[in-house]
Amino acid sequence: MSALPTGSTLVERQATNHPKTRGFLHIVRHGSGLNAFYILTYHRLDRSGARPKAMLAEGAQSLIDLLEKIGVDFRVREVRGALEDILRLGSANIPDLWLSDEEILERGMIEA
Repeated sequence: MSALPTGSTLVERQATNHPKTRGFLHIVRHGSGLNAFYILTYHRLDRSGARPKAMLAEGAQSLIDLLEKIGVDFRVREVRGALEDILRLGSANIPDLWLSDEEILERGMIEA
């Protein structure tokens, strides 16, 4: 027998060590074309007192890079729809982002 934990045991252990928090990412575009910049804020649904910290992305490529760093999955239909809404309407929400407190602080998405 192996002394290493099985996959399901490992997932359970990681889940208990770092509980995830449900939230959404709000993105607002300012300007247009090459001069556009984007302001992103992560809103946690479990704590109303936590103040989100705005993150700035200067340009579309910077926005994509920041979303990748946060861990947004571009294969999800809602994410692709939100990106289309940002281009069309100027703002959108990316729902159902599950992050631990450590991940939120590490990525600078909330004021400590």
